[in-house]
Amino acid sequence: MSSEKRDFYEVLGVPRSASGEEIRSAFKRLAMEFHPDRNPGNHAAEDRFKEVAEAYDCLSDPEKRARYDQFGSTQGFDPFTGFGGAATINDIFGEIFGEVFGAHRRGQRRARGADLRYNLELSFEEAAFGATSRIEIQRPRRCETCRGSGAQPGTQPKQCPTCRGSGEIRLQQGFFAISRTCGPCRGEGKIITDRCPTCSGAGGMAEKSMVDVKVPPGVDSGTRLKLRGEGEPAPSPSGEAGDLYVVVEVREHPIFRRQDTEVVCELPISIAQAALGASVDVPTLDGPHKLKIPAGTQPGKTFRLKGKGIAPLGGGSRGDQHVQVQVEVPTHLTKEQRELMERFAALSGEETNPASSRFWSKVAELLGK
Repeated sequence: MSSEKRDFYEVLGVPRSASGEEIRSAFKRLAMEFHPDRNPGNHAAEDRFKEVAEAYDCLSDPEKRARYDQFGSTQGFDPFTGFGGAATINDIFGEIFGEVFGAHRRGQRRARGADLRYNLELSFEEAAFGATSRIEIQRPRRCETCRGSGAQPGTQPKQCPTCRGSGEIRLQQGFFAISRTCGPCRGEGKIITDRCPTCSGAGGMAEKSMVDVKVPPGVDSGTRLKLRGEGEPAPSPSGEAGDLYVVVEVREHPIFRRQDTEVVCELPISIAQAALGASVDVPTLDGPHKLKIPAGTQPGKTFRLKGKGIAPLGGGSRGDQHVQVQVEVPTHLTKEQRELMERFAALSGEETNPASSRFWSKVAELLGK
């Protein structure tokens, strides 16, 4: 393979806007085509297989995909050893194909706890700067009566007669094997005949748990944070706990709007401030910021405040804040104010209203006058 990696979206043959299901389907098709068991001795197919697996591991994980979209890097991922707690190639195939190609060998299957989901609401500022939130979730704990086995004290689970203790049903089809989890024992290889009276064979009971969630700066509504091992515990001591997925929802802000890493706000000013110029305090995420309004500023004029926006998810420089001026027309005038405005109108000419003069000149040209 070339030392310079191809774009992961190009590897899987999907657009950058592809959904998770589209990425999953593309990976499944390509992995079946280039798997070494189907291409014995074909080193090009083996390299292609590794490339496809690496691309899928990155793009199937929302956090890795966001980092890749931002920086174009996976920071040294190896498809057979993983990195940073990532799934290895065997984990990927166990998830996608349900033990196709014998990715997990006989006797190595372990039942896994269920994943959990929690919707976390954050303020605009927490999403921008990051935060640590303590959340409360319901998840089972190990039953102390049966110590998590699910069997009545004094009894033991029996070997599953369907899979004979292997935890899987294995079928040979041509040159490769297809394995699937044994249904009766759920992959454990054992069946509980005498259930624990306390947990009814579940091995655990629900209880409230507190979990600290570290929210990185730059998250937005829909961002999904994965807390590995914080889901439901495994149904047996030999298994592994599921994961907890925290889905972020950001509350609307009364002043700011977000556009990716940019922050937008509208600033109302008076006619006098627009005409004569002024110095005003503008709200930002960092507190008030002094902004100079030049004389003759027109409605809709936008000023840019460098570095007053939001940092991208995964790290990097903060975006900018855009302040759009809205000139406010007074609705109630005193007699004196009205007289002054009428006096001003009478004195106004092309020099004070150049845009208006140009507009009416064009209208006159169109009407042939």
